Amino acid sequence: MKFHVKKGDEVVVLAGKEKGKRGKIIAVLPKKNRVIVEGLHMIKRHMRKSQQHPNGAIIEREGTVHVSNVKKAEAETQQAAA
Repeated sequence: MKFHVKKGDEVVVLAGKEKGKRGKIIAVLPKKNRVIVEGLHMIKRHMRKSQQHPNGAIIEREGTVHVSNVKKAEAETQQAAA
């Protein structure tokens, strides 16, 4: 499947609780039609005990955003200039 964005692109979120925010794409998940955007849609992940986290931990990391809810930031700046 081909998307209009790829890893490393600067994007703007069009819908959802993160609407209007910008970030860089960390990963593209084509089977799920989703992308992970740096610093957006943060979720809490409960980690089990391990050598790195002897007592366990709650880690905050990026969640996924549907690919239809993002667009390239360059496209938005060109639109504003016209």
